[in-house]
Amino acid sequence: MQEESDLVTGEAVVLDLRVAKLASRGVAMLLDVLVQGALLLIVVVTVTLTSSDLDPALTIALLLSVFVLIVIGYPVLFETLTRGRSLGKMALGLRVVRLDGGPIRFRHALTRALAGFFVDFWALGFLGAVAVIVSLSSSNGRRVGDYLAGTLVIRERVPQSAQAYVAMPPGLEDWAAQLDLSRLPDDLALAARQYLNRFHELRPDAAHALGQGLADQTAHAVGVAVPHGMPAWVFLSAVLAERRNRDQARLAQQVYAGPPPAYAGPQPAYQQTQPQPFQQQQSPSQQLQPVVQQSQQQFQPTAQQTQSQHSPPSTAEQPQPSQEPQATAPQPENPFTPPS
Repeated sequence: MQEESDLVTGEAVVLDLRVAKLASRGVAMLLDVLVQGALLLIVVVTVTLTSSDLDPALTIALLLSVFVLIVIGYPVLFETLTRGRSLGKMALGLRVVRLDGGPIRFRHALTRALAGFFVDFWALGFLGAVAVIVSLSSSNGRRVGDYLAGTLVIRERVPQSAQAYVAMPPGLEDWAAQLDLSRLPDDLALAARQYLNRFHELRPDAAHALGQGLADQTAHAVGVAVPHGMPAWVFLSAVLAERRNRDQARLAQQVYAGPPPAYAGPQPAYQQTQPQPFQQQQSPSQQLQPVVQQSQQQFQPTAQQTQSQHSPPSTAEQPQPSQEPQATAPQPENPFTPPS
């Protein structure tokens, strides 16, 4: 079971880190000690064979210097160059990081190595007893060197659990399409999915009790009751499958709709209009000509009125011709006659 850290940075950001516990760190430490012991043995044999003519005090001083360089310089060199990984940590997928999740530097590696030599393991550590006790007392598995340097050992290679595909139970498609899933929280949906993944690993009584509790919470969030006689895992499968289908449909709609239009910035209060090409003005007579034609069509007398006006009068009513010519009545002036 992988445990997550409860560290919070200064910016109030919760770090989701997989901390390494005592077992994995002990195996990594054992591999590093074997490498250091092999290097130290090679150096001791080489110095012993080549220093037969040297002073014994000088030989002891040389061996002591080599011992310090291997025990302290080995972790400092590897953790500085690889940003927190020694050979043992590389083999187990571990890394030393700062408490804010960032990579360590030389000062962090040196502090951890000095504390490991004098306090945690060799000088005053009773061959690692102090490191074991402090690591078991810490919630994040930190030893004295980690507390002094402000570091944390995390797991980089986390085994991924296979996620089972939640299918829609047959015959519940129409019923699930009418559910309101907008109030279903993400943490409850994740808990229901994990329950369905581990359903066959649980005991029947535990699976029934846990599934019924999750089904009641989901039904309360969705706003519908669990149908009578429907198992909890069927109800949860229908809800999660419908939620996944809606999310996929929404994502596909966003993808095919294309990116939103770019923001064009605030529009100015006025808009600059393009100058129109110059057009020659018409004369007043040309402007009134359509109006005159329309008015003449409206006021044009009908054929019967024209015939009655121009037909000759009857004999009884025909007046005697007079010697004086009769003056013709002046025609009323057409008010829509265009000006000359």
